[in-house]
Amino acid sequence: MDGENMNYTIAICDDSDADRQYISGLVAKWAASAGHTLQTALFSSAESFLFRYAEKNDYDILLLDIEMGDMDGVTMAKKLRQDNDTVQIVFITGYSEYIAEGYEVAALHYLMKPVREEKLFSVLERAVEKLSKNEKVLNFEIGGEMVRVPVYQIRYADVFGNYVTIHASDSLTIKMTLGELEKELDDRFYRVSRSAVVNLTQISRVTKTEIKMSDGVSIPLPRGAYEGVNRAIISMR
Repeated sequence: MDGENMNYTIAICDDSDADRQYISGLVAKWAASAGHTLQTALFSSAESFLFRYAEKNDYDILLLDIEMGDMDGVTMAKKLRQDNDTVQIVFITGYSEYIAEGYEVAALHYLMKPVREEKLFSVLERAVEKLSKNEKVLNFEIGGEMVRVPVYQIRYADVFGNYVTIHASDSLTIKMTLGELEKELDDRFYRVSRSAVVNLTQISRVTKTEIKMSDGVSIPLPRGAYEGVNRAIISMR
């Protein structure tokens, strides 16, 4: 981060009272050391969080225990993701076998119990960095009106002739070059070929010949591009 003092709302959801208090203490320590202001809300079950979330859904970061009573953390995160794609979800677990489940809900990270201070601090730094990126919006003038596109919503962009189509919540076609668009994007985006740029966080699978996006779209990979894409994905994590 660039040292800006920011205000964040963090929810901690864990059915162990001792764990909730411990993590809450670490989070307060992190905020004090980073100079951030914090609102922290503690929840002892997924149900109590979702009940409160229905009225107040402005959480920035969620620290979420996977193993809880009636509803586990992964199920809860899936419900949350149905209408919220910006909250940063960090799973906390005692068991490493859960880790594969987080890909579906775009979890930022997994922390193993007992949670170590320096690990939590570095994950919180990554979370606030992603939150600041999510605020970036591109403005395009189309047919005399201004269209705003949040960068995090762009899944990929491809080029046809002198026009670039940006695939976000809607698809927009704009007269520009892919290189011009690339300058406006951040390190989540990777130029896979002369005709396409993809959002690395939206990739579900990479083969030698194509990239499969999480929305089901296939983007062809030119010969020799596979290694570069894989390296870019690994360095993102």
